[in-house]
Parts: sequence; C-alpha cells; structure tokens
Amino acid sequence: MKNGIFFGIGVGPGDPELLTVKAIHAIRQADVLIAPKTEKKDGSVALSIARPYLKPDVEIVYQVFPMVRDFAADTSAWQENKEEILALLRQGKNVAFLTLGDPMFFSTYIYIYRLLQHEDIAIETIPGVPAFAAIASKSGRPIVEGDDILTIIPATAPPEKIQQAMQVSDNVVLMKVYKNFPAIVDQLKEHDMLRHAVLVSRAGLDGECVIDDLEAQRGKKLNYLSTILTRRAEVGAEEKGSGAR
Repeated sequence: MKNGIFFGIGVGPGDPELLTVKAIHAIRQADVLIAPKTEKKDGSVALSIARPYLKPDVEIVYQVFPMVRDFAADTSAWQENKEEILALLRQGKNVAFLTLGDPMFFSTYIYIYRLLQHEDIAIETIPGVPAFAAIASKSGRPIVEGDDILTIIPATAPPEKIQQAMQVSDNVVLMKVYKNFPAIVDQLKEHDMLRHAVLVSRAGLDGECVIDDLEAQRGKKLNYLSTILTRRAEVGAEEKGSGAR
C-alpha cells in the first residue's frame, strides 16, 4: 500500500480567513488531522481555527506535546506521537499536522518534522501567517522599512542575549512574553523601545487583548499567546527613503 502524505499546516494566528488557499486544500485532502495540545489544556487552538474547512468525515487525533526548552536533549516524549503518525501514513492515509502561525517558526511541528524527515514518507510543509505579521497589519505598524534591522527575540532567552539583541536592533518582535513581562518592560525602557511598543494577546481569537501602555500594565498576567512589536524611535517614512520592493 502506498504511504499517505504528511502535511505540516500553518493555520495563522487566529482568524480562519488568514489561512492560505494551499492550507485549505491540504486540510481537505487530509484523512486524519493531528491536533497538538499541551498536557495542561483541553482542546486545540489550531484545530478551532481550521474547523470551518474540515471535511465531515475527517478523523481527529489529539496528541500531547510537552513544553520543553531543549528538544534535542530528550526526544522520548515525541517518539510515541511519531509512531502513531507513521502508522496512519502506512495505512495510506493523508495526515495533516495543524500548528499555530507558521510551521517553521517557534512551532511544535519542527520537532515532529525532525523525527519524520528521515522516514520513507512524503512531507509537505505549508507556511502560515505568523502572529507578528497579523498584528502589524491590523494595527497599522510597519515591521521594517528602509534599512531597518529587525530582530525576533524569544522573551524566554537569557537576559544577556535579549540585551545584546536589542542593542543592535531598530525594530524588535518579542515572542513568549507571558513569563517575564515586567523584566521585558524594563529592558524595553532601557533601550528606548517602550514608548512605541504594543502588546497583543490572542491575536485574532476570542479574548484578544491589546496593550499600548506596557508600563502601566506590567503586573498583568498574560496569555501564552502574547507578542510585542516595537521600534527604537519615531522615524517617518520620508526620512527612511523608499521602502518599495
């Protein structure tokens, strides 16, 4: 029997209308949808976003993926999920793995992809809209223009790495700010990036929250899906030169 195709599908940050046409086609080709979740939560945000495009008879398989810092140090938590996916593919079923944002950007999909890429199966990875791109478009904040240097920083990184990155950046995207929000506010203030910062939690989802005054909200408990966009100083487009491509 011919093996099925394994699709890694980015469903974007929250709005179902931000899925690409290619992503929707792949979802409709799938016999099985893998819906990743953490041990702490029921349901799957990625699945809820893709739900308008599901076939009535599609099989949904929930797989638990624990949150870890160093996947390479111990892959045991993913081996069982890998074997379950391989078994489905070897039955000739097309299997789609749904992931928030883009599959190759801070995604659980990367880990399962690394385990499957050396197997004798066809893999197709379909990009999705990352949260920071959706936030920028909705809020009317250009991410980069002219000769700007953009740095994407996981706020879970060591403080000294965050410090170094901010020192050389014109614009910054900060991901995963839910754990150490007060410290991040302090670092943004130090690098003259606080005044122009916006924080958005659950972009495009129910309960979306937009914070413009980060310092006033520094004690607020944030959702895991929280992103900050900022820049060092106010520079008009006329001072940057043409950003046309």
